[in-house]
Amino acid sequence: MNQMLFRLTSLVAGILFGMGMVISGMANPAKVVGFLDVAGAWDPSLMFVMGGALAVFMPIYFIVIKARQQPINAEKFCLATTRSVDTRLISGAAIFGLGWGLGGICPGPALSSLALGNIDVWIFFASMMVGLGATNLLICIKNSKQQQTQTT
Repeated sequence: MNQMLFRLTSLVAGILFGMGMVISGMANPAKVVGFLDVAGAWDPSLMFVMGGALAVFMPIYFIVIKARQQPINAEKFCLATTRSVDTRLISGAAIFGLGWGLGGICPGPALSSLALGNIDVWIFFASMMVGLGATNLLICIKNSKQQQTQTT
């Protein structure tokens, strides 16, 4: 039952997120590019969407989520254990930022946009999946090489 509740909660949260992205216009790459174009026809609407989301999320986080010692429908919280800023973090953030700026769309709104049938978003999504797969493959190769050198 706990696994079913987890999946149902995830589904509802994903649907709400996707609807929010579509309704706010953030599933439209032109909106994101307009926000990033500070020297041209700047569109501040993304800032208001993020501000509105934070205004709703922050009180709930501090009152409900942060006060909990254990999640409602999981064994434990899934939090990052690494606290250091290293080259992997910086390079990943830079690649993400470049992709976001060039493509004008973030992975979350891209998933929401798939339903709208925009071919550019489908190409973005396919490219994102190839990039994720290649990154995962490189990490697996690197980890296996490290294990081989540690055992010899």
